[in-house]
Amino acid sequence: MRITGDHTALAIEGRLDVRTAADARARLHQAVDGGLGDLVLDLGRLEFWDATGLGVIMGTHRRAGRIGRRLVLRSVPAQLQRLLVATKLHRILAVDGGIAEMPVV
Repeated sequence: MRITGDHTALAIEGRLDVRTAADARARLHQAVDGGLGDLVLDLGRLEFWDATGLGVIMGTHRRAGRIGRRLVLRSVPAQLQRLLVATKLHRILAVDGGIAEMPVV
């Protein structure tokens, strides 16, 4: 897993799972704490995630909200979009361009 960017925009590449969660959490929380306004998280190069990775994203969302910031997801892979709809998290998380309510298969 690799995270690049600054306190306003980050991109995650590779895997966001139980093995990378601690490092990702630290990097994302550092970005939230060090900036103002929206924090854009580009997921376009995210290859794999698990429930722990989704937990990191939700934790970052909550942390941002507590200090008056907003986490905005960008370039969300189709599989993750389906997961967000299935868990109804698309109603909580800000997604650049939105996510159409699609049937869960």
